[in-house]
Amino acid sequence: MATPVGWAQGGSGSVCLAFDQLRDVIESQEELIHQLRNVMVLQDENFVSKEEFQAVEKQLVEEKAAHAKTKVLLAKEEEKLQFALGEVEVLSKQLEKEKLAFEKALSTVKSRALQESSKKDQLITKCNEIESHIIKQEDILNGKENEIKELQQVISQQKQIFRNHMSDFRIQKQQENYMAQVLDQKHKKASGTCQARSHQRPREK
Repeated sequence: MATPVGWAQGGSGSVCLAFDQLRDVIESQEELIHQLRNVMVLQDENFVSKEEFQAVEKQLVEEKAAHAKTKVLLAKEEEKLQFALGEVEVLSKQLEKEKLAFEKALSTVKSRALQESSKKDQLITKCNEIESHIIKQEDILNGKENEIKELQQVISQQKQIFRNHMSDFRIQKQQENYMAQVLDQKHKKASGTCQARSHQRPREK
């Protein structure tokens, strides 16, 4: 009969672990935004075109918006989880009290049953009612456990979506860096050709 109380303690630990992981996700988002800013500064120093700069700037704005949405979603899910955990804690304490009361009542019933056989059936019925109430309370706790698991699944899905988004963004940044390198090489090559022609013209005269 003491299983739900033990579960409540374990459930709280797993939920706290899930929140710690979500906070790690937010920290990763903030780090990526900081890296984007650095990339924008470096590209500006390397004479990146205005179109490329605006594209990166737009991507940064989109990342900030996605980051903000993730934080809002995290706050909502955390609020739901905290509320559910509060209900579980209250129900667990209530169930524990009722168990103690039941055990005490059961002990009293057994003692009285030996002394007053005429009241035996009535007292047993009362015990059954108390036990039935405890079973109902355990069902409620199980329902809360399922609710917490569903909320944890939602959080896991949001984490996976964010990871996929970050992966796509990294691929896009690698492509942009490659194009920037190609353009820079073409620019250097064109500059070298112009210098070579300027040296050849005096010789032709």
